[in-house]
Amino acid sequence: MNTSASTDVIQGDEQSRDGHYRAKQDLRQQAPASDQPEQTAELDPNDAISLQAQNPLDLGKLRVGSASAEAAGIPAIWNTMLYGIGEMGPIRSSEAFLKINHVTGFDCQSCAWPSPDKKRKIFEFCENGAKAVSDESTKKRITPEFFAQHSIADLAAQSDYWLNQQGRLTSPMVRHANATHYQPITWSEAFTMIADELNSLDSPDQAAFYTSGKTTNEPAFLLQLFARQFGTNNLPDCSNMCHESSGVALTETLGIGKGVATLEDMESTELIFIFGNNPGTNHPRMLTSLQKAKDQGAKIIVVNPLPEVSLMRVTNPNPQDYSNPLELPFALLGKGQALADLYLPVRVNGDVAAIKGILKDLFEREREGRVSAIDHEFIQSFTEGFAELLADVEAASWEEIVEESGLTRNQLRIAADMYAASKKTIIAWCLGVTQQRNGVDNVNMIVNLLLVGGHMGRPGAGTVCVRGHSNVQGDRTMGVWERPPKPFLAALGKEFGFEPPQKWGYDTVETLHAMFAGEVKVFFAISGNFLSNVPDTVYSAHAMQRCKLTAHVSTKLNRSHLITGDRALILPCLGRSEEDTQATGKQWLTVEDSMGIINPSQGFLPPASSELMSDVAIIAKLAHATLGSRTTTKWLDFARDYNLVRDRISRVIPGFENFNARIASEKFFYLPNAAKKRVFKTSSGKAKLTVCPIPKHDLKTDELLLTTIRSHDQFNSTIYGLNDRYRGVFDGRRVLFLNPVDMEARNLRAGQIVDIYSHFEGEVRKAPRFAVVPYAIARRSAAAYYPETNVLIPIRSVAAKSNQPAAKCIRITLTPVEPYEALPFSKADLDHNMGRPVPRVP
Repeated sequence: MNTSASTDVIQGDEQSRDGHYRAKQDLRQQAPASDQPEQTAELDPNDAISLQAQNPLDLGKLRVGSASAEAAGIPAIWNTMLYGIGEMGPIRSSEAFLKINHVTGFDCQSCAWPSPDKKRKIFEFCENGAKAVSDESTKKRITPEFFAQHSIADLAAQSDYWLNQQGRLTSPMVRHANATHYQPITWSEAFTMIADELNSLDSPDQAAFYTSGKTTNEPAFLLQLFARQFGTNNLPDCSNMCHESSGVALTETLGIGKGVATLEDMESTELIFIFGNNPGTNHPRMLTSLQKAKDQGAKIIVVNPLPEVSLMRVTNPNPQDYSNPLELPFALLGKGQALADLYLPVRVNGDVAAIKGILKDLFEREREGRVSAIDHEFIQSFTEGFAELLADVEAASWEEIVEESGLTRNQLRIAADMYAASKKTIIAWCLGVTQQRNGVDNVNMIVNLLLVGGHMGRPGAGTVCVRGHSNVQGDRTMGVWERPPKPFLAALGKEFGFEPPQKWGYDTVETLHAMFAGEVKVFFAISGNFLSNVPDTVYSAHAMQRCKLTAHVSTKLNRSHLITGDRALILPCLGRSEEDTQATGKQWLTVEDSMGIINPSQGFLPPASSELMSDVAIIAKLAHATLGSRTTTKWLDFARDYNLVRDRISRVIPGFENFNARIASEKFFYLPNAAKKRVFKTSSGKAKLTVCPIPKHDLKTDELLLTTIRSHDQFNSTIYGLNDRYRGVFDGRRVLFLNPVDMEARNLRAGQIVDIYSHFEGEVRKAPRFAVVPYAIARRSAAAYYPETNVLIPIRSVAAKSNQPAAKCIRITLTPVEPYEALPFSKADLDHNMGRPVPRVP
């Protein structure tokens, strides 16, 4: 099939064959850039840097209480009001909440779930979105006096929750070499410091420029332009740690590193699989789409080691989602609406085996002449690799599939029954799938399951890659990636009149290795809490400490400000909810959501401080100070008028033609998605079915596989509170969820305090003092919150082809502390939590 003539080519389609989400084949067997990777195990986990990089070990008032039996409902309303009023006050919070995710308001700072195209509701937000807005728009302030009162060491002794609670940063601050405290610095002095340090490097590749999903499209475009005009492709970003495996797999198999399905598809489908995802905490507005799908008769299959309550039952608290307003009070007082029709308690990293089991059942029933829903016409016309996939699935034994998935033959048969009965199937997934050493294979198997039934490029079907942060997908679209395709570089160079660097740069893990080896000396980050999100906390902290300068553009204080290079800068910026006024007037920005929709975002609240700068202004002024006469780009003009940034984007990135005019007239627009039209921009022009081996863990008797998770009072590494009502954990975070059978096998009791040890290629890492919580988790699996458990993730344990940290598959053992110590958890509450109804079958 000839695809080159198609006009629906955007970054991530045809260009991807030259680099977008490029498969990192050279890293498949290769360890880090450092010549001495064994140093990972030699670092002292008890030295000052290692300890300051982690949360304190105090268990506080940790307890287990009665967990919610359904998601959202009255508790969501209560917590929204409590957090909003507590941080912003009643008037300010009401004003802010009415602006969230509206075309005349601002895009929510938290998840990337899309807003409806039409009829957006008055309350177009969720509980965790309200927490994110309240957190950013708090009335609390951190002034220079705060830093004079608190040394860096004193701050590092506090928890991430305490640090975040101190409020908004208000002034640029500097830590001079060997200083114990941050001190005030002017913006011009800060720009000069960074510029001088950058310009003194022996090579531009000794600098790295990091972005988080909080970064909107315009500053993301400018940051990658600045980095490349400076001379490097070292552009690590948070997608390296979350959906890099998805991007690699989707690009190789479908030709686009993004999902295909839309909200309209979600709400008209017949079957939804949900793999490795907890939407009630991570992207609660997804629950509304699932409810609408259920109302239209769809079935839902949940595949996850933990039976997350939000996928079992939900009570929608939004009055506009009810045709009759009188239904709302009855709904709020009821037991909620059931979502999952089938729950499959897959083992950690058992997804390939589970999907292979479903496929094997489908192939067997077709061979027997029964309905299988395998679409041979689609397979013949639009795919390649079916014969190889069929042979691989048939060769897999049921014994292997059952053992490695943790599922029974009957459970897989029922899932196959539901698949065979569906004419329109969607599969949604998140980090439980991607943060594995075989994360790319996991996503490839999801694509396999969709392709064999022809569930691609037709209404109500396709992939839903559930992004975690609001513009993480947009940052990549804007060019923030370390292995840029040649067509993108050519377009960028032509537009700005320079020769972009061709050498590939460092991703997040590679950046850490380069820091540790002394090969990256300057680290500049736009938003995010880098240290608390990366793996192997001890290694990463020592890596950051080896930099000459670290600079963070931030709204709130976090641990990355406390583990620094020789010198460090905190550069306070505007938040999404705040008014951004420049020389030409009020400015607006744009974001891209999980489904490739470009939305405007304009804050309205007064800035937390008169000293705050926007991300765009910070990057533009830093580029001006650094590049000087080496560039013909009028950087300061971008800071005055963001329309100029979008004009340049429209001439560099396909899909953004007439950018400003389209937002003005259409309010939002979809980026082209060729796969949705069954045009696959792969090397062959066909979608690719992939053979993926079932991973073998061969766990020893005392070993488990640990997955890291968020609590409900958390977004990424930002800790809003110490409760997780969906799992029954309150007033603390150092808990370890275990299956009661695994507890009994290890002679562990509820509430007992244990140390967790991870094991990787002869290296041992330790996370001390976690309280054991019995939970309905899959056998031989365990779960605990991050960032507390990031210390256990080996820096070299990464996904093949994507180099994404394997945070969801950590081999661990447990050692009870001596002398015996346990917290008095309530047996009644534990029994209640274990007994919550789940739609499982034997």
